[in-house]
Amino acid sequence: MSDCIFCRIVKGEIPSSKVYEDEQVLAFNDIHPMAPVHVIIIPKKHVATLMDLAPGDSTLLASITKGVQEVARLKGVDKSGFRTVANTNKEGGQVIFHLHVHVLGGRQLEDAMG
Repeated sequence: MSDCIFCRIVKGEIPSSKVYEDEQVLAFNDIHPMAPVHVIIIPKKHVATLMDLAPGDSTLLASITKGVQEVARLKGVDKSGFRTVANTNKEGGQVIFHLHVHVLGGRQLEDAMG
């Protein structure tokens, strides 16, 4: 998608502060961090939402999970703890319609369910 900001980041048209990358995903620091560690992990393939993943995308989902683990290790929150968030659709808080997972940590996070 030519107008998708995350697709443009994948193509290198918009700079990012890369944290991790493999064949299927790219992870970069959020430009508006909500915690000391706030990294966004995106698939390089455009998938609008979590609901748009197809049965054949199981390797992509595995790559996203591996990316979360690698980012946590690289940022030093793998042992202390971190939160992962994937907002889905408008009412779920999704603003950019390219699947992405936030990794937040580096401090005690408030209970999101309380």
